[in-house]
Amino acid sequence: MAESITSRLRGNTTASGTAASPLSRWHYLVALALGALNTLSFAPTPHGGWLEIAIFAVLYAWLTRTTGWKSAALTGGAFGFGNLVTGVWWLYVSMHHYGGMPAPLAGAALVLFSLYLALYPAISAGLWSFCAGHAANGARNARPLRASRPFAPTWHGAFAFASAWAIGEWLRGTVFTGFPWLASGYAQVDGPLSGFAAIAGVYGVGWVLALTAALIVQSASAWFARPRRHAAVLLPAMAAIAVMGAGTALKRVAWTLPGNAPLTVRLLQGNVKQEMKFDEAGVLAALDLYERMITAHAADLIVTPETAIPLLPQQFPESFAQALRTFADNTDSSLLIGAFGATITPDGRYTDETNSFFGVTPGSRELYRYDKHHLVPFGEFVPWGFHWFVRLMNIPLGDLARGKPVQKAFMVHNQPIDVDVCYEDIFGEEIARTLREAAVPAGVLVNASNLAWFGNTIALDQHLQMARMRTLETGRPLIAATNTGTTAVIDPHGRVTARLAAFTTGQIEATVQGMTGRTPYITVGNNLVLAVSLVLIAFGFAFGPGRRGPRRN
Repeated sequence: MAESITSRLRGNTTASGTAASPLSRWHYLVALALGALNTLSFAPTPHGGWLEIAIFAVLYAWLTRTTGWKSAALTGGAFGFGNLVTGVWWLYVSMHHYGGMPAPLAGAALVLFSLYLALYPAISAGLWSFCAGHAANGARNARPLRASRPFAPTWHGAFAFASAWAIGEWLRGTVFTGFPWLASGYAQVDGPLSGFAAIAGVYGVGWVLALTAALIVQSASAWFARPRRHAAVLLPAMAAIAVMGAGTALKRVAWTLPGNAPLTVRLLQGNVKQEMKFDEAGVLAALDLYERMITAHAADLIVTPETAIPLLPQQFPESFAQALRTFADNTDSSLLIGAFGATITPDGRYTDETNSFFGVTPGSRELYRYDKHHLVPFGEFVPWGFHWFVRLMNIPLGDLARGKPVQKAFMVHNQPIDVDVCYEDIFGEEIARTLREAAVPAGVLVNASNLAWFGNTIALDQHLQMARMRTLETGRPLIAATNTGTTAVIDPHGRVTARLAAFTTGQIEATVQGMTGRTPYITVGNNLVLAVSLVLIAFGFAFGPGRRGPRRN
């Protein structure tokens, strides 16, 4: 068997083929640093997708240095922890600065949460080790007096890595309501692989990313092997180039078409400080601010941020409600207003509070309502057994009720609008499901958020990047109204066409063209990437290297 570049650098086995020595701690520290570096692939880094491909190639090469599934899992876990603790550090801001949690406890919570999230890349790496035959190879190397058989990257290993990585990321975005923040595909919105989003979604883009990186390493490994076989070098290199070329070409495919007349929209950014948002003085100031901003001038659709008015509609001052209704009727403007909803019992009590949006349609007394379905753990609902943790923070309304998974669209001049609130737009499958199951699929996506909880951090740019991925997956424009940033308009191709500076008070005025039709991702959701990954993983377990009998060196 030809010696690979990674095996010559590894030195895990002796010349006589005795047991492989354990990896040093430096191996895992390098994986940790590599994960931290991968945070730079995501927003606000421009065109970070190219950097991510290079980082994943190094990660895959680093995995081939490991000696079995345990060291592979530890390597994947170290990479994941480095990536996530540096990528979601802004959770510390929400817990400590706005939630009032003591700094040491908030820091410890961030570390523990990142360690939990790191379990999923650890699972991916361990699963790859088994399916690629790497784990069996490590077991053989561990037997005394057996000839060393260093692991060389193969086609089998490349597809196993792609499939295991996609499954791990899907699990992270699903288990315990999911937290798919920083899923690897997001860094590709401006990268060469973004064209695959319309076919297989963000997890499919991550699958293609991992495959491309593994093929690059396979080609490089064959280049340094002795004797060098040109076919072994060229074929995986050409496959990697072809995949990137396909991703670029797919961007030009028009999966959806314009539908209905364009809409004029106004997106409002109140820039209300989080620390005063729920105070009585802050509520009164918000009522005055948004009444003036909404009624400034007409538009087909005017959108406020999430919980712009932190009251129930029944608690709105009569003058405020009447001013909005009169303005909508007189100017033919539709309004979407963020507030709280509730169920009113027969005895007049309010129960089952929800994070909601209420729509005012000109000429109609019917009030549209959308209730947030996918709630934020610890911020909007309290997982079982963690009420003690939430009590350490000063976050109001920490246990809300959920809306239905699929809710009706808001109609604006015959154009159906799909509403989602903040955290919900990082779950592409749920948005695709709404479009797939709706009686009248929406042509425009609307997201309203309050990211003031995270201060002036990279969370704002990361959230906008994920919203851009939703437009690539669905072939529809997305308009985002936020409290402190980033309020923006995104076209169906993922391009930001208008954006307000963060922590400023203002508005965006734009014209948005709704779209009709389905992308493949709307039709199949995550089922495609999951089916392909599971089939390849099963194939790896059944027929992979190490299960077909020993080979001669």
